[in-house]
Amino acid sequence: METEILTNQEVTTQTADFEPKTFTQDDVNRIVAKRVAKYEDYETLKEKAAKYDEQVEASKSELQKATERADSLQAELDALKSAEQLRVMREEVANQKGIPARLLTGSTQEECESQAEALLNWAKPSGYPNVPDGGDPISNKSPAEQFADWFNSQV
Repeated sequence: METEILTNQEVTTQTADFEPKTFTQDDVNRIVAKRVAKYEDYETLKEKAAKYDEQVEASKSELQKATERADSLQAELDALKSAEQLRVMREEVANQKGIPARLLTGSTQEECESQAEALLNWAKPSGYPNVPDGGDPISNKSPAEQFADWFNSQV
């Protein structure tokens, strides 16, 4: 790639050959008027575009509203189905194990069965005295004497 080097005299000669174009005020007015004429209907077009955008938004928002409502209803239906399945599963486990279903809080069958087993183990008789009448709150015996009586009856 060769580079052309110009001397000062050659540069001056080349620029001297270039004559700038001059414009009269009429020429400038004509050029400006021509360019402004391109944008005379700008406001009208802007209004039309705004109206079109509003219509698109209105129809879009109606569609979006319907879509959002359908999505909301589908989510609600799914939640209800899931809750019903969970309720049925808990009742089945409760019936199998013989405990109240309201005591089960697990979300899977394995969790509910594990909870039922834990409840049954907790509810087993532990060897404490069975007080059928709820105990005698008015007793002349001290708690130590009552315990001794119970202990002697167990041995």
